[in-house]
Amino acid sequence: MRMGSRFVVLVLFLIVLGVLAALNTDFLTYPHTLYLGFATYRELPLGLLLLTLLLIPTLVFYFWAGITRLRAEADTAKLLRDMEGLRASLDQREGSRFAQLQTHLDERLGALESRALGSGSGDADRAELAALRQRVEALQDDLSLQLAQMDDYLKRRLG
Repeated sequence: MRMGSRFVVLVLFLIVLGVLAALNTDFLTYPHTLYLGFATYRELPLGLLLLTLLLIPTLVFYFWAGITRLRAEADTAKLLRDMEGLRASLDQREGSRFAQLQTHLDERLGALESRALGSGSGDADRAELAALRQRVEALQDDLSLQLAQMDDYLKRRLG
């Protein structure tokens, strides 16, 4: 239950209890004798005592449930902050790995191009290298798009 609905239920319970108490004032204030074993209380309004003993645990439980809910929300918020920090750290590591991979691929493609140009091989090798470079760039763009989508999804889920 959310805090608002729990409060509404508590208020309705107190209203019903108040109406019953108002309708039965004679019963609540009728004097009784209370024996506790070690003490005797004469002309004690036992109905009022029982009503008070009912209200105290009700209010204690209400506030205890609210505090428990606040603690759970604080734990959830802490966990979400930790997850966001972990996600940022992983994104940074993954970004450096992709940069290293890009550097390595550029070096390899540069070496292949220079070898193809140095050996004087034909236009077919150059066209193949250009197609390979375009494919690597397309894969890089696709990977960047997917990472951006995952980042947006995680940001939405983590709040």
